[in-house]
Amino acid sequence: MMAADLPAEIPIFPLTGALLLPGGQLPLNIFEPRYLAMVESALGHGRFIGMVQPREADRETVGDEAAVFETGCLGRISQFSEMPGGQFSLALSGICRFQITREFELLDGYRRVEPNFDGFIDDLSPPAEGLNDRPGLINALRAFFKSNNLDADWDALEQSPDSVLVTSAAMGCPFGPKEKQLLLEAADLTVRAEKLQVILEMAVHDKSGDMSRH
Repeated sequence: MMAADLPAEIPIFPLTGALLLPGGQLPLNIFEPRYLAMVESALGHGRFIGMVQPREADRETVGDEAAVFETGCLGRISQFSEMPGGQFSLALSGICRFQITREFELLDGYRRVEPNFDGFIDDLSPPAEGLNDRPGLINALRAFFKSNNLDADWDALEQSPDSVLVTSAAMGCPFGPKEKQLLLEAADLTVRAEKLQVILEMAVHDKSGDMSRH
């Protein structure tokens, strides 16, 4: 996608703990009436939806009354199916991050904003490969998965490109909203990988400390 193709107005889906990054894919099940209306509208207008996180971490999704983080990620519906009961199952492909410039009036219950992509145009280009410490990141991932009793296809992860490794780990690991937002706002892939490794190592350290106190 070219910068000129980016939309001037997008619906936003505020969802706590859901991280969409450029180049990543986020599966979603849509069932609330306002978000069903949002998806139906998006399907007729470029298939664009902006993913943002509410600032109130105790709310899973929010309407017009709660503040959201100003930085989000534009996604495009790349897979779509209608489920029994009128629900939608879809996948968003991450395109480019944005800053919210202003918010419009509600439309059919969902929120719409004017996005500013100026600081994130590099998201449209393939990320530069070559992490500073890929072995350290892999080791941190292994320790985190072990401490949380999680499984992974380590052969696939070891062989994956840096961008796929970092994006899939950042999106898939069960971090809190603040950690997810920190990863979203990282300047580039290298910085995101460094922040991801720190978050992983801190999580393992905190968990081992909790276990030692029991």
